[in-house]
Amino acid sequence: MRVSTQTIHETGTNLMLQNQGNLVKTQQQLSTGKRILTPSDDPIAAAQALNVTQAAALNKQFSVNRASASSSLGLEENVLKQVTSILQSVHNSAVYAGNSTLNDADKKILATELRGKFDSLVGLANTTDENGQFLFSGYQANTKPFVQTGLNVQYAGDQGQRMNQVGSARQLPVSDSGIDVFERIRDGNGIFSTAADSLNNGTGIIDKGSVIVPADLTGANYEINFTVAAGVTTYDIVNVTTGSAVSSGNPYTSDSAISFDGIQLSITGDPANGDRFTVSPSSNQSIFETVSDLITALETPSSSQPGSTRLSNSLNTALQNINNSLEHVLTKQSAIGARMNEIDSLESVGDDQNIQFEKLLSDLQDADLSKVISDFQRQQLYLQAAQQSYIKISGLSLFNYI
Repeated sequence: MRVSTQTIHETGTNLMLQNQGNLVKTQQQLSTGKRILTPSDDPIAAAQALNVTQAAALNKQFSVNRASASSSLGLEENVLKQVTSILQSVHNSAVYAGNSTLNDADKKILATELRGKFDSLVGLANTTDENGQFLFSGYQANTKPFVQTGLNVQYAGDQGQRMNQVGSARQLPVSDSGIDVFERIRDGNGIFSTAADSLNNGTGIIDKGSVIVPADLTGANYEINFTVAAGVTTYDIVNVTTGSAVSSGNPYTSDSAISFDGIQLSITGDPANGDRFTVSPSSNQSIFETVSDLITALETPSSSQPGSTRLSNSLNTALQNINNSLEHVLTKQSAIGARMNEIDSLESVGDDQNIQFEKLLSDLQDADLSKVISDFQRQQLYLQAAQQSYIKISGLSLFNYI
């Protein structure tokens, strides 16, 4: 078969170019450490690697989200710790205010100190994060949640909880609304609250009471009205909600149990004729209202009767509501701690997933360096052989033999 000189040159050139291409590709595999340089090298593995890469990128974004959520919750937790510290201080002040040696001037000094703590509580409730967004305003992150006018504080935010996607199937609350943290606190014993009328003239002091028969509770409002006649003290219990008498002409003994409709309470001291005490279902009372009521009670003269008894009733109510506030805030702190623990668990799972993704990508993409080096040496030898043979063949000519 005749082979033209042009064919010899074209064939030799094509073979050298092919060997050069193979050598360059192998050299790239060596320099990058990757087996797949283009999708066409292994379409199936390339597609799998793309899916794994996308999953790894999403997992890293979740990790960023978790870090952000942890930072927000950590800030909220620190704020609530400070709120707890202030409430404990207010509680101590309320206990100290019951000291009989204090005069009206001393109590006003104590009230002034409490005003400072009241302002501190409002300031904490209006805390902002590193981006200048309010922690406790719900969805309205740029709206100041609590507006203060003297001892009156109004909530201006909403009831929303900002959420953060911390996992593929988990959205975690990273904030709490101010109304949920500072205002939704049940007064009294959590079921009902007791109070002495502000116009009482006797020395009667009512306790917080308790539930003895839950099934008998009516959720109604009651009044306990006292009558003193001929040195004998009796009381009537009236269901204010229905307008009906529960019992009448009951003989009164200081510190004896008064029971009706599943409720039990006691009154100590000597109520005066016409004195009145109330029992009503527990309702929400804000931390600010609790501290405000305490300040008002301390600023009201109470060095003589009936002022001292009114102050005692006010202090008992304040102490109960402060305890409720402390318990409520501590419950919120526990909830935040639980969320932070969940974030830590998700982060640990995310770290394990990152390791797994890296292994999968390595199995799909990474080159076997021993094999690639061997291929490189072999292809280098092929190229050298092709070049040498091309030189020899292209140099053949009949003119060399004439």
